[in-house]
Amino acid sequence: MQTPNLPHGLSQMPLDHIGVAVESLEKSLAFYQLLGLEVLKTETVPTEAVNVAFLNTGQCHLELLEPTSDSSPIAQFMKKRGPGIHHICLKVTELDAVLKRLDDVGVQLIDKTPRPGANQKRVAFVHPRATGGVLVELSEESHN
Repeated sequence: MQTPNLPHGLSQMPLDHIGVAVESLEKSLAFYQLLGLEVLKTETVPTEAVNVAFLNTGQCHLELLEPTSDSSPIAQFMKKRGPGIHHICLKVTELDAVLKRLDDVGVQLIDKTPRPGANQKRVAFVHPRATGGVLVELSEESHN
């Protein structure tokens, strides 16, 4: 199958990270550190009401997500499904153009405009109904 001629930003989308909802960063980090994974960064993302930790796996990162309030999206996810894989994140360039192209062809987006995410990146989410059941985050380095 030949790859369609796609605009810049859609031609390559390397896996950036896999987001994992956890009840406790402390307990989860202890496990992953036993495996020898390095913690690259921890931070709080107030707009998402989560504490996050990024771990280096060599190829991409694991992002552990601990809710900081019962109303956070991660807390809501865990109420329905329990802890576990929450999303995959793909790196894109020209995030605004990618979102416009997806929206133009009717892909169901959670975010039609990027929002601030962890690691000072701009992010947007594609609804699982559009992806075969997987929440997909699109991430772009911030233009600050």
